[in-house]
Amino acid sequence: MTMTHPGLPGEWITTVIIIMFLLAWRVFLTSPYHREFASGITLSNLPYVGKIAKFSVKTPWLLLSLKIVMVVLFLLIIAAGLFGTPIAERNIATVLTWNIWWTGLVISVFFIGTAWCAVCPWDSLATWLVRRRLWNRVHPNNSLNLKVPRWLRSVWPALLLFIALTWLELGFGITTSPYLTALLSLLMIIMATMSLAIYEGKAFCRYFCPVGRTIGFYSELAPVELRPVDTDVCAKCTTIDCYHGTQTVEPCPTHLVMGRLKQNTYCTSCGNCTRSCPVDNISWRLRSPSREAIQDARPHWDEAWFMISLLALTEFHGYTMLPSFNQQLSKLALFIGDSGQLLWSFSVLLLLSLILPAIAYVLFVGMVRWFSKSKPEYKKLISGFAFITLPLAFSYHIAHNISHLSREAGGLGSLLTNPFGFGTQPLSMMEKHMRYTDTLLSEGVLYTLQAGLMLFGFWISLKVIHYRGQALLPKSGISLTPMVLYALLVTGFHLWLLNQPMTMRM
Repeated sequence: MTMTHPGLPGEWITTVIIIMFLLAWRVFLTSPYHREFASGITLSNLPYVGKIAKFSVKTPWLLLSLKIVMVVLFLLIIAAGLFGTPIAERNIATVLTWNIWWTGLVISVFFIGTAWCAVCPWDSLATWLVRRRLWNRVHPNNSLNLKVPRWLRSVWPALLLFIALTWLELGFGITTSPYLTALLSLLMIIMATMSLAIYEGKAFCRYFCPVGRTIGFYSELAPVELRPVDTDVCAKCTTIDCYHGTQTVEPCPTHLVMGRLKQNTYCTSCGNCTRSCPVDNISWRLRSPSREAIQDARPHWDEAWFMISLLALTEFHGYTMLPSFNQQLSKLALFIGDSGQLLWSFSVLLLLSLILPAIAYVLFVGMVRWFSKSKPEYKKLISGFAFITLPLAFSYHIAHNISHLSREAGGLGSLLTNPFGFGTQPLSMMEKHMRYTDTLLSEGVLYTLQAGLMLFGFWISLKVIHYRGQALLPKSGISLTPMVLYALLVTGFHLWLLNQPMTMRM
């Protein structure tokens, strides 16, 4: 029997919508402005906290210990998936990967930025297999060190892999199959290892990894960054060890120069720059949340479409969990003559979920250009306004997933004692009911968080419209109205999704 959990109540949605319109009205009442954000607070300069911050970035064994823990958990997931029970809710491979890790990963981005990439087990295993050393630089590094072909030097490969991952995850039901979850994990290791063995640096992390690129873009909203303590010191640097590395420290894996770094998108928080800098001029820093999305990040064509597609795919994940989705899938299959696993029908819906939001976004940007007197380049507007989609996608992503986490995290204790699920049976109706009622968060707390996230995403999107709109259209005025309407409609759609009963993953 398929169980569903209730959606966000109507009175909460009404309250959010009223506040949204008040916030949107404020955009029209306030003249567009250009305000530079404060540079932030360097943690290494703070008393007490500074010592901890310096210790964490200068001590390689601390990071290595965290990597080993993550690799052990990752290998446990693979072993449990391959050799454990096929019952998804009784196997730690599916529960830990899809119910806990993915949700926790997205939430963690807002607090620690791209720190996950620093302890990523895919990269750790690939590095140990190719470099054949746990840490420190290796000479030679056992790689062909080929340059990445120019046609691959973008985030288009990561976007295509993200779409393929979504197709496999939802089309083949990987989230409910421990065995397929383990195979997918092995595939990620193979891709990371082959990339490291063939190309210079860590091309997989920069160009190919769909999880890493998602984290990278979401981290533009994070209140933390790894940056120079004094930019003047970097300007006078002649060795650029943060980029080239030293005899014992690897170079920056994604080819970044710390003195010119303005955004988190491609930083993996690996700490190579902090250990190689001869004057200890690199540290963690606190900053205004979402500063990059609003001000610092530079628009690029490929990155814009990744952000737009990220929003669409996040919405599609929520859409597939509606009880009515399977009925719509069956009707489409009957119409096109599909049978079996209905993969053709699912592929059509996935393709439409990408195309329709993209068309909607382009149309709203087109209206901005039509209203504008200066008639700026269309491509420039599409790239510049794409940052609006980041807070909208991020807020819905978390709001959707915390509901699953709260309602489906039960039974973790028994999984830790029997991770392979040997000798277990599928959940009984009584156990399902217990998990349904015994939630991690109370309904009041859960609804408050979901409503707050919707408002946060909408508010940040308005700030992006305000700031980027002025940069793109100096005399913006009424011409920004379509983008405000776009943010309203997207958030309204997310509220509608959250209002619907959602199928539980068990």
